[in-house]
Formats: sequence, C-alpha cells, structure tokens
Amino acid sequence: MADIFAKLQLYFQYPFVRYAFIVGVMIALCSSLLGVTLVLKRFSFIGDGLSHVAFGAMAIASVLNLTNEMLFILPATVVCAILLLRTGQNTKIRGDAAIAMISVGALATGYLLMNVFSVSSNLSGDVCSTLFGSTSILTLRSFEVWMCAVLSLIVIVIFVLFYNRIFAVTFDENFAKASGTRADIYNLMIAVIIAVIIVLAMNLVGSLLISALIIFPALSAMRVFKSFLSVTVCSAILSVICASLGILLSILVETPVGSTIVVIDIAAFLIFATVGYILHR
Repeated sequence: MADIFAKLQLYFQYPFVRYAFIVGVMIALCSSLLGVTLVLKRFSFIGDGLSHVAFGAMAIASVLNLTNEMLFILPATVVCAILLLRTGQNTKIRGDAAIAMISVGALATGYLLMNVFSVSSNLSGDVCSTLFGSTSILTLRSFEVWMCAVLSLIVIVIFVLFYNRIFAVTFDENFAKASGTRADIYNLMIAVIIAVIIVLAMNLVGSLLISALIIFPALSAMRVFKSFLSVTVCSAILSVICASLGILLSILVETPVGSTIVVIDIAAFLIFATVGYILHR
C-alpha cells in the first residue's frame, strides 16, 4: 500500500497528470448531470451521434492545421446538435434515424479526410487516440484545462438554475408546454449542453466511449433510487468516483484512461443492479 501511494505521489508531481485528474473529474460530473435526462427521454444515443460529429470536426481541424482545434470542434458540434434536434422533430426523419445518419456520416467523412489529407506519420495511432482517448488526456495544455473548467462551471450553473424546468421537460413535455414552459427552448439548451460535454469528454474517453460516461452512472443510480433528484445526485457522485478511480488505476497499472474508466463504470453498474435487485425484489 505504501508503494502505491508513493507511486501516485510521484506521478502527481507532474502538471499533466494533475491536469488530467482535474479535467476528468469535471467532465465526469457534467456528463452525469445530463445523463439522467437523456436516459429518461430515451435519447441516450445522442451522445454517440455528437461524438462522431466531433470526430469529423477534429479531422477537418487537423487537415486545416488549426493551432487550436477546440475553437473549431466546439462550435461545429453545437451547430450539429441544434440541427439534430430540429431534424429529430421532423416527422419524415425520426430522431433515431437522424442520429444514425449524422453519426455514420460524420465518422466516415472524418476518417476519409484523415487518410486523404494525412498530416501525421502515425495516422493509426492518432485515430486510436481520438476514438478511445488513450493518450490525449495526458497532453492537455493549461489553456485547455482552463477552458474545460469554465465550460464545466457554466454547465453546472445552468443545470442548477434551470433544474425545475429540465425536470418538467424530462418527465412530461406535453404537460410542461401546457403549463407555459417553453419546452423547445429547454430541449435546445439540453442539446447544446450535451454537445459541450461531448467535446470536453473526447480528451478523456475518446469519441467511441463517451456514451458510456454519460449513460452508465445514470443507469446505475436508477437501479437503487427512484426520485429524479436522488438519481441525479447519486449519478453525479458515482460518476466522479468512477472517473477518479479510473484515472488513478490507469496510472498505477499503465492502462488506457478512457477504457479503464468505462470498465469501472460497468463494474459499478453491476454492483448497483445487484443491490437494487436485493432491495426491490
């Protein structure tokens, strides 16, 4: 045990490790807050769609040799989130079809651009890092950490301020509209926030694993708790704990950060599912 703490202490002397831990905790917290809403609205796979959009935007930014890819990826993903919401409301293209269309299209386009206009000698490594977040979390710069901190704080403040309206839109959108709540505005706000979280989480778990970071804590909390508030609080706490353990474990055993966090989320879900079965049988 003393050797473990000594190793962690050694690694945390490096700024990039501290940056990774701070960003990981903040992203996990933000992801869990909106995860409950997405699960209950049966729109969980919006995370997949937007993560693939972010991958395509990242590919375009790489081809254009932009010095700060985040300033391009974030607006592009937000715009696609808005388009996805609007398209999903179209009776000719249902929500799940719109997500599949944008998801596959963006992923294929991004990979094609990275191959045709390759600007790296290690294309396969760059693609793997982007898809699974294997090393990118450990290459964060101070600017990216500050941007993540500011955006995470904005997400948390918005969620707290509009908690009651988000609750109303989540459980009964028609009743919320009838009572005077502008449900379309809040659905749009949720989509934009999710887009921001997706872009932030790409550095942590990669574009293919983002949905797990959003969905698993919410599903785990729902196995034990029943009220919206208790599920949200439990989901947030569980997500932060799993992300922290995942980052620390990846440091100790030298495994990919994103995959380690997701495996711990899966283990937590199995534990909560077992506890929920015992309590509610």
